[in-house]
Order: sequence, then C-alpha cells, then structure tokens
Amino acid sequence: MTDTDLLRDLEAIVGADYVLREAEDNERYTRDWPGRYSGQAAAVVRPGSVDEVSTIMALASKRHIGVVPQSGNTSLCGGGIPDQSGDNIVLSLNRLNRIRDIQIDARVATVESGVILQQLQDALADHRLMFPLDFGAKGSCMIGGNLSTNAGGSNVLRYGNTRDLCLGLEVVMPDGRIMNLLTSLHKDNTGYDLKDLFIGAEGTLGIITAATLTLVPLPAVRHTAFLSVASPNAALQVLNRVQDDCADLVDAFEIMTRESVDVICRYCEGVNPPFDEPVDYAVLVQVASATPDDTLGERFEQTLATLYENGIVLDAVIASSETQRAAMWKLRESALEGNVGAGPAVRADISFPLDQIQTFADSMERELASIAPQAIPRYIGHLGDGNLHYAIALGPDRYWDDALAEQVEQRLLSTVVACRGSISAEHGIGSTKVEQLAQFKDPVALQVMQSIKHALDPLGIMNPGKMLRSSPAG
Repeated sequence: MTDTDLLRDLEAIVGADYVLREAEDNERYTRDWPGRYSGQAAAVVRPGSVDEVSTIMALASKRHIGVVPQSGNTSLCGGGIPDQSGDNIVLSLNRLNRIRDIQIDARVATVESGVILQQLQDALADHRLMFPLDFGAKGSCMIGGNLSTNAGGSNVLRYGNTRDLCLGLEVVMPDGRIMNLLTSLHKDNTGYDLKDLFIGAEGTLGIITAATLTLVPLPAVRHTAFLSVASPNAALQVLNRVQDDCADLVDAFEIMTRESVDVICRYCEGVNPPFDEPVDYAVLVQVASATPDDTLGERFEQTLATLYENGIVLDAVIASSETQRAAMWKLRESALEGNVGAGPAVRADISFPLDQIQTFADSMERELASIAPQAIPRYIGHLGDGNLHYAIALGPDRYWDDALAEQVEQRLLSTVVACRGSISAEHGIGSTKVEQLAQFKDPVALQVMQSIKHALDPLGIMNPGKMLRSSPAG
C-alpha cells in the first residue's frame, strides 16, 4: 500500500482537513513538549467521533498499520510519540472533547478522552463538584491520557489515582470493535473488571474514547501551610499526626528538598521561596472540607503548634488568604518546569512504602558519594502516597557522560528495588522504561502481560514499541 492510498482512505473517514501529512503540521504531534522524544508519522489523523476511531482502527488492522494514540501529548516518557520509521499513524483524540453528561445527584460525569482536565473542572465548578485529579499539567493534559497512564498528582493521598476515580470506559479495540463499559455503577461483579486492563495500559491494548468518572463535592474551606522539617522521617511524623487530628480531610502532603525549591524559584517566573531563609526540607500540606467547618482550621493550627513545640516542625507559614494559598501551590506546580529549565539530569518517577523513603534517600547519598561525588540529588514527592520525582544533576552548565549516567541510573533503580519500591509511579513506562520494566518486573508478571497483549492485539499495531518489548507492527 502506498502513502497515497493510506492518506486517501483516512481522508474518506474523517475528511481532508483532519488528516495532517506535512512535517511542519505534524510536529506538535510527533515531538514531546520537554523535547526529549521526536519521531515521524505516515500521517496524523484527528477523528471527531468514536465511530470514526472505530473505522480507522478497522483499516489499520486490515492493513497492519501501527497506531499511536495521543491525547494532550504531555507524557514525560514518550508514550504518545511515534518512532522514527514513519510507518505508523498518530491518532489524536483532541477532537473527542465533549462532556457527554453530568449526573449531579449521582455525582458522576461521562466525558470523552479529548476533554482537557481543567476544562472538566471548570464545568463542574458551577455544580459545586470536582473531579479530584490535580497536577501542574491540568491546563493541557486530557482525560484519555490521564486514564491511559493512571495519572496520580497531588490528591492521591485522599482520593486515589485515576483508576480509583473511574467507573467505566468506552474502548475501541485494535480490530475496530467498540466495547461499551460505560456505567455509573459502583458495584458490578459480572466477570472480569475489563476496564482496569486499559487504565494504565498506555494505549497498547486499545483506545479509550470516553469514561464515566466519579465526582466529589468542591471544598468549602481549605487550610494550607508550608512547613520546614529536618528529614523525610520528620515529615512522615507530621503527616501521621495531621491525619490523626484532621481525620480523612488531608488533601495533599508534598515534600521538596532545598535543591528542588532553589531550581524552581530560579527558573520559574513569579515563584518565590516559602521561607526567608533556605530550609533543608519544605513540606506543603493542605486540609479541606466540603462543608464549612469552623473547627478544622483551629485543629490544623493546633496540630502544627504542637509539632513545633516538640521540635518536629522547625518553622511554618500558614496561608492567610486565597492569594497566598495559590502562591504556595504555584511553587509546587512549577516543579517540572523548574527541573527541565535546570538542564540535564538523571530522572526517575519512583515510589516506596512510606517508611522506606528516608532509607532510599540515605542509600542514594552513599551510592552517589562513591560513583559520582559531584552529583547533586534533588527531589519532590507526594509523600502521602510514597511517590518521589527524583533527579540527579551535575550542577549548572555541566553535562552527563553517557557511561556515568547509565551507571548512576542503574544504581538508582537497584536501590529503588532494594527499598521495595517501584521504578514507575505515575508517569508510565512509554519508551523510556521498556528495558527497565523488562529488567525489574517479576518475570511471571511480564509473561502474563505479554499474553494479554497478544490476546487483545495479536498484530501488535497498538502503540508499537511502548511498555513491552515487541516487534513493530506489520
């Protein structure tokens, strides 16, 4: 089949305006925003309905064409970028952007994959509801990508990952069949929970086109503070005490090292450090209630005062206005921008049992002292769920030697595993971690994953080369 045949067939499905063939038109779909990955595509196709997605997949299956699904293209692991072959098509879901239904009383919404997360939040705010997924990319990431990577964010501590917030899916299978699992049921024991196969699968098993999501009341009150502590273990003591005193109302609990705060404030405009003097570890904590609770703020401040008196909290700044609270969150949500701006680093998105974070941090300091004493570790973490965004840099204007970077990365991942952690917490596997997954995942689990992949996508056309080792489609 010639490229002309492919383009003609795709145009017949979606219309000529929605098939992009020129490199300059395709670039926003074939390059990730951090600039780490780029590829080539035979075409970028932008369907406007689930039926068009179905027809495209039937065509791709018939002709053994690889398909790279893409939502907001905010992946940090190259999960939505085609390879350099130019043989595959990118299927963008950005035109599937309808909020199909909001059931206020049932507190669920059915939305299409191309709906931007912030767009959904804005629509729900009028009903005093929210979809409790929150992170820095909310203004550009889309629901389909959130589901496909099982995204986390700052509210996981209270509400869970995206998987925990999804009741049902609509999925187009590799052969074009549409599987309708959309439901607002909270209990449905009618066989295998198939939706969980596709959540976190990064488009390697099928294409999520819509989802039914659970909603929660919009907070009526929030209390937010930045704290200074001496160590991750001290931060964990703070978390446990705040949870004890404020019940299940702890929304977020984030930890940042001195080095992380420094690069964020240096490379992000309009962001200021939380304290007048640098601190070793800064903790951002927030409690919130859906009903006006005059005692919550008092309990929160009293807990922090007690922790200060006991020497666990070294300093504290409590937001006294919405403007100050927003400024605190701007610092946290600018973390990725600051770290990218700071230049090359060995990066990892990892997670641990909560009581192993200090052990990991100490172990990595010893490892780096022996193999790369000039290295500067920095990290930010959703401490409440054990997720760290860990980076190792060599300082301004200094670049990694490939061999040393590989050695450091291997020591890092081995230390993660030794601390009973995961090599991927919330960013997914994508292209970045295919070999890492093959190295560190339980071999029986890998075999089961390969079996599922072969059963659902026997031609290997779904997001070729992502997540699992596999041969290109064709």
